[in-house]
Amino acid sequence: QLQASGGGLVQPGGSLRLSCAASERIFSFISVGWYRQAPGKQRELVATIASGGSTNYPEPVKGRFTISRDNAKNTVYLQMNSLKPEDTAVYYCNAVRIAPTYQSYWGQGTQVTVSS
Repeated sequence: QLQASGGGLVQPGGSLRLSCAASERIFSFISVGWYRQAPGKQRELVATIASGGSTNYPEPVKGRFTISRDNAKNTVYLQMNSLKPEDTAVYYCNAVRIAPTYQSYWGQGTQVTVSS
């Protein structure tokens, strides 16, 4: 359902753009987001974008990361700037549908490593 890509190795201060391609219309989901999980840590929210276009970011990434979507390509992007070593993690995309029933879909994850 969801195919994440775009991860890699980048130096501190660098940028990466992640992509999450959906197999169906992206606007059919009430929310699409990115989460990350570092070794030994719980999965945490990175960014979400609602079907209406509103976005949400936690403090650690606010001002550095931007989530956006291209409905024509059924793809959600995560632009990550000013990357820090603590951003190193596996990044997962997630899509939520609430009708007719609640369903949550996860992509396979893409590794982001920030290191000099």
